[in-house]
Amino acid sequence: MTNPGDPHIHVEGGPLRARAAERNLLASMFGLVGDLPAEVTTACGLRAPFAMTSAEPGSVTCLPCREHAAGQHRHFADQVATLGAGPGSPLSGVEAARAAAAHHDLARRFDAPP
Repeated sequence: MTNPGDPHIHVEGGPLRARAAERNLLASMFGLVGDLPAEVTTACGLRAPFAMTSAEPGSVTCLPCREHAAGQHRHFADQVATLGAGPGSPLSGVEAARAAAAHHDLARRFDAPP
């Protein structure tokens, strides 16, 4: 569902920064950069222009998107803390703790009022 008069800034739905990671992978492997989509599905289920999305807590004004992003960052922080310093991980214990703390901080910022 698209709402053309929607003034809110949303969070792109799906895994954290998946589209940026895909673009960086293509750029580093093949020297190619794909076009950004005109519209994306947001965390609250709307279709919105890509330009009306952000990953920065201070910019997102859609409350359901803020809640979704906070939960995603908490979940990712817990995964990094649990698995990040395990056997075979490229992260050291200190790096995993730093990454987990950064995502916990982002979750806290998304939980705060816009």
